Amino acid sequence: MRFGPVPLAEAAGAVLAHSETVAGGRLRKGAVLGPADLAVLAAAGLTEVVVARLDPGDVAEDAAAARLAAALVPDPEGQGLAIGPAFTGRVNLNAARAGLAQVDAAAVHQLNRIHPAITLATLAPLVRVAPGTLAGTVKIISYAVPGDALALACEAARAALRILPVTRPDAGLILTEVPGQEPKLTAKGLRVTEARLKALGMALAGVEVVAHDEAAIAAALGRLPGAMALILTGSATSDLHDTAPQAVRLAGGHVLRFGMPVDPGNLLFLGEQAGRPVLGLPGCARSPALNGADWVLERLACGLPVGDDEIAAMGVGGLLKEIPQRPHPREP
Repeated sequence: MRFGPVPLAEAAGAVLAHSETVAGGRLRKGAVLGPADLAVLAAAGLTEVVVARLDPGDVAEDAAAARLAAALVPDPEGQGLAIGPAFTGRVNLNAARAGLAQVDAAAVHQLNRIHPAITLATLAPLVRVAPGTLAGTVKIISYAVPGDALALACEAARAALRILPVTRPDAGLILTEVPGQEPKLTAKGLRVTEARLKALGMALAGVEVVAHDEAAIAAALGRLPGAMALILTGSATSDLHDTAPQAVRLAGGHVLRFGMPVDPGNLLFLGEQAGRPVLGLPGCARSPALNGADWVLERLACGLPVGDDEIAAMGVGGLLKEIPQRPHPREP
């Protein structure tokens, strides 16, 4: 592609690089100049314009963006993505379902190193999305790009982005209460947890409100419906053998881990009972603000493995925004 000023007589078929004021308004940049456009520009007193002229083998910005988007999403339904129209060299890729953004980071890096004008920006890997969320955007920065570079980018990007669907339809919730606890604390925990599940397209299968007691929690676990069990306690879990983890064992389950390197969210525990995950929510889960339990809940909801390695890796980027409800702020 050649870019620069040319006399009007040589501008036919070129792409106008900058908008120009003409009689009756403006001739917008990006317009492919035809005889009528040139006449209007001449009437406005211009003798030359700045244009982009495509060389043989170049692909115009909108066509290039559309081709790259099609390579990224060859199976829109299977990948859970909707491809938007090409406009000014951009094509947006929006989530068509709730879930997590799965990104082939190596493929995206490779694509973005092929040509500076051929770009793809995505959400970070495993970010939760709702239907309609912008998950990625293709942008051709110049008015045209070489066809051979575009072909390499399309090959590198093939199916590099998809939305992992939620595979667990619902979850049950156990809320424990300690003597003297205000009823509004229980109500808030229920309300916020139900909203978290709803954001994932999951239903709240059942709720048990019981005393903060091993036997009571264990009995509730035995009755609780749902493909996942959530426990939000009135008294924070502070050890692998504290009340709620012990209740999971009493109910015939086992505890896989206590604690995570994400703040807020350190006091999470993860277990299994009756063939389903059990997630012990930290107290900060009463706030709708992002916390470490969100990351674990979302991965479990999508059927991803969550164990020691996965939770340990969450420490990088795990220092989350402070929440006003926190009883013991990190800093005074």
